[in-house]
Amino acid sequence: MHVKKLPNVVAKAGMPAVALTDSNNMFAALEFSEIASAAGVQPIVGCQVDLAYAKADNPRDRNPKPLPIVLLAQSEAGYLNLMKLNSCLYLESGDEPPHVTTAQLQKHNTGLICLTGGALGPIGQLLQDGQIDKAQMLIKHLSEIFQDRTYVELQRHGSDGEKHTSEEAATEQHFVEMAYSMNLPLVATNDVYFPKREMYAAHDALLCISEGSYVDQQQGRRRLTPEHYFKSTDEMMTLFADLPEAIDNTIEIAKRCAFKTYKRDPILPKFAENEIAELRRQANDGLQQRLAVIPHAATVDEYQARLDFELGIIEGMGFPGYFLIVADFIHWSKENNIPVGPGRGSGAGSLVAYALTITDLDPLRYSLLFERFLNPERVSMPDFDIDFCMDRREEVIRYVQDKYGRDRVGQIITFGGLLSKAAVRDVGRVLQMPYGQVDRLSKLIPVEGVKPVSIEKAIAEEPQIREMAKSEEVVQRLLDYAQQVEGLLRNASTHAAGVVIADRSLDELVPLYQDPKSDMPATQFNMKWVEQAGLVKFDFLGLKTLTVVQGATDFIKQRGIDIDISAIDLEDTATFELYASAKTVAVFQVESTGMMDALRRMKPTVIEDIVALVALYRPGPMENIPQYCDVKNGRADRELMHPSIDHLLEETQGIIVYQEQVMQIAQEMAGYSLGGADLLRRAMGKKIQAEMDKERPKFLEGAAKNGVDAKKAREVWDLLDKFANYGFNKSHAAAYAVVSYQTAWLKANYPVEFMAAVMNADLHLTDKLHVYFEEVKRLEIEIIPPCINRCEALFSVKDGKIAYALGGLKNVGAEAMRLITDARAQGGQFKDLIDVARRVDLKRVGKRPMEMLARSGAFDQLDSNRRKVFDSLDALVGYSAATHAEMNSSQGGLFGDAGEDLPAPRLPMPDDWLPVERLSEEHKAIGFYLSGHPLDDYMGALKRKNILTLKELEQKAQGGKVLAKIAGSVAGKQVRKSARGNRFAFAQLTDPTGAYEVTIFSDTLEKFGDYLEVGKNVVLTVEANVESDQLKLLARGVQPADISVQDAAAMGLKIFVSDADAITSISARLNDKSQETQRGRGPVHLVLSHPELPGEVEIALKGEFPMNPQIKGAIKHIAGVLDVEEF
Repeated sequence: MHVKKLPNVVAKAGMPAVALTDSNNMFAALEFSEIASAAGVQPIVGCQVDLAYAKADNPRDRNPKPLPIVLLAQSEAGYLNLMKLNSCLYLESGDEPPHVTTAQLQKHNTGLICLTGGALGPIGQLLQDGQIDKAQMLIKHLSEIFQDRTYVELQRHGSDGEKHTSEEAATEQHFVEMAYSMNLPLVATNDVYFPKREMYAAHDALLCISEGSYVDQQQGRRRLTPEHYFKSTDEMMTLFADLPEAIDNTIEIAKRCAFKTYKRDPILPKFAENEIAELRRQANDGLQQRLAVIPHAATVDEYQARLDFELGIIEGMGFPGYFLIVADFIHWSKENNIPVGPGRGSGAGSLVAYALTITDLDPLRYSLLFERFLNPERVSMPDFDIDFCMDRREEVIRYVQDKYGRDRVGQIITFGGLLSKAAVRDVGRVLQMPYGQVDRLSKLIPVEGVKPVSIEKAIAEEPQIREMAKSEEVVQRLLDYAQQVEGLLRNASTHAAGVVIADRSLDELVPLYQDPKSDMPATQFNMKWVEQAGLVKFDFLGLKTLTVVQGATDFIKQRGIDIDISAIDLEDTATFELYASAKTVAVFQVESTGMMDALRRMKPTVIEDIVALVALYRPGPMENIPQYCDVKNGRADRELMHPSIDHLLEETQGIIVYQEQVMQIAQEMAGYSLGGADLLRRAMGKKIQAEMDKERPKFLEGAAKNGVDAKKAREVWDLLDKFANYGFNKSHAAAYAVVSYQTAWLKANYPVEFMAAVMNADLHLTDKLHVYFEEVKRLEIEIIPPCINRCEALFSVKDGKIAYALGGLKNVGAEAMRLITDARAQGGQFKDLIDVARRVDLKRVGKRPMEMLARSGAFDQLDSNRRKVFDSLDALVGYSAATHAEMNSSQGGLFGDAGEDLPAPRLPMPDDWLPVERLSEEHKAIGFYLSGHPLDDYMGALKRKNILTLKELEQKAQGGKVLAKIAGSVAGKQVRKSARGNRFAFAQLTDPTGAYEVTIFSDTLEKFGDYLEVGKNVVLTVEANVESDQLKLLARGVQPADISVQDAAAMGLKIFVSDADAITSISARLNDKSQETQRGRGPVHLVLSHPELPGEVEIALKGEFPMNPQIKGAIKHIAGVLDVEEF
């Protein structure tokens, strides 16, 4: 049952109070208290905690599983102790399951009522095990700890006509006798898991989801009964009619627990003795330092007036400490060379933040409003979202932990909900339905925005779901269960960025949780409720782009050039040319095809254009991009609104783009304060009708006072109403536009260093690396292929070239590759394969990474026969292991030469892979073709058939729509369904000149879809045209490349040979029967060159031989063959 529904169920049943006792957590404690009290129900905050009640007889055996008792808070002291004990569950249980000990209960029991846990609790288990003496000792020990706050708990959840479950029947008499003999009160409780009996089966499925078991599993899983539903007062009185005192004591406990958890005002650690004076000192000093180096967007007096105004509001609202804390950890980060973003969100609108270097955007330069961040007319906590370099964010968090105390800093918990698709998948799994059937059902649920619709709505909208449910009973059962568990919480984890800092130990304010994957505690309350408990959230966000910028500037520094990225020229011509030409692959915020289209139309010339584009490129506002571009470039006239506000829309071509513009229009036209205008903007944006109805007359009256015609005022109001919902936070847009500009500036001015840094940031994302590789080719930057003598573990820059990262190969980690590069750094370049095996512990590197290195050609400099290297790996790894074992043993030589006497293994000598195989193996290691392309040997034949390359087709399509043929190797394919249910697809292909994408409609897909499998070489008939400087391709037909060129082979081959040993291999390739074809035969000439010959000698071979790309490629790759030409 969801906690939000519980109070209404209780109120409907006429009960005055209810206790929430989740198992081993207080996740909902504050939320439950607020909701219950609002519904007129007394909340009793409690928790069912697992108690470690016994130790194993043999120290080597596992201790008995901790079992539950129930603790209820009867006072504030009890609530504080309940939070402490909840924190103990996770922070002090070590490797054991979460539990508390009797020693912890002894320490933290004041104000808590203890219920002994019923038949399934520790005492009940001891009784079932026949250990009655131990059960009496434990109940006595609990009563000594909790004294008159100890109640012996009785439960009756029997089904099928029985009052008790088997466990309850075996223990109840003992409980009653012990309670009477020890003079302890009895209490009847109902362990509720669902509101109605009918939900039992669905809840049983939920238990299976939680435990990873199956509904039909007979043994080894937890089960409840249908009687664990919410019973009425009459039902409970009837059930315990023989023990009325146990019912009466429920009222007594409710009276004793007259405590409700409460919200707190924000609590922060004290940063300085006089925080107001300290903030004023730092802000004024910081502003003077800024003004000494920045171009002034206003007079110094205006800057100072704005600073004083902001400080007054910050002080009045009580937030100086917050600003000082944020400024402190940002100062520390910058002093330790940890990249920090220029700002994010509305915080960039604060001049105080700029002066403290919390942000790096001058709010006066970008016309940013402080009231959008901190509104004195709507008191709420300030909230700086800080971007840090992805790789070093944890260092900043550790600094904060060390400064304020590890017990005072924590992460924030988040909960994963069971949305409709996940509910269907999870329930399908526990019902043991076939994966394919469940997968199909889940995929039939439509998605609205980013979330799937509810199961109820999906059933109503999707006839296939209804049909499947009608035809199969198990599908109907799945849907019934899934609807009942949909929306419940499934799991707990921690917020990616949120950190709270307190002035005292966190568990004095909130209970704590420990994520198994983190060494830092987390609050048990989520983002919404942790703030209401008095904790202040700080967002430590990781932004990969900052890591890229830092990486690029580090590479540039290797050339002796120091760059302060925050001080670059914001009017750089090369940068705006890059934007205008939309060459923005890897440029922050503008790398999507849609953004590129918008850039081509806009042709930005100032940073404000990028700010506007960041704000406009969203559903809704996007429709204004064409108008913005047309007005900017003189293709349309700007629409004027009213003389009093037209200047506010100057930079956005007469369009309302930002929320700040909505606020300024209300201020200028209707006399609003900026604080009041922010309230208006918020009401409009959230469509709060009651607020808007209240504001409309105020706006019209204010406009009339300023001499604005009533009709025009109504027009402007309607415009504001429309755009307030669309308007974007300008402070956020400006901050991210600056980051975008920094990346564009780096790409325009230092493309080699920038692209190397970009590739490092996505080291293990093969698809991204392929995109960047194509961009590097377009930029005509040379890439050094993987090589253990020339490359590093990460991408690096050498002599204006990018050296491919050894750690960028598939299934190869950078750490493993550092074993190789470190050995090279210590002992110089490797001489041969045996040298590698001697100097690098290949067993530590791992066989799989070694295979990828061999496939990629990383050993080509030592031995160009990749197959030989690949086949030698077992021998090399074995030899390396033996060598290093001897080096590490006591037999090591005095002069460090241990292992060098071991005889080197004999390596196999197979023929190398054929070119096609070689490229295929390279593709397995790299994820794309680096040293060549599968179509390289087809190019002559393709040209003879008038099949174009991508580059040729791009040029041809500039003149208008064309129908042409283009070859490609298939890199990917995605099949989609249109709104009408028709299948269509997008396919990604490459040829030696670049990568491209084609659209395939249903009829073409039906006929030729089988040819478009990844790795296949095909020739496509396409309709090509250029839209906004971008090539658009629509496939009309597809054919395998071999069939397309089978009658277009070369007239003849001229083979240049420098080694007589190559002749035998050439003969074998030419006479390979598998290459025989009816067509495509021709003459072969051998051109021999040798020191003993007078010059080149050309010999025509007798007869004709098969002519096709495969033959040509195979011969070209033979050792001793210099080149193969067609004639």
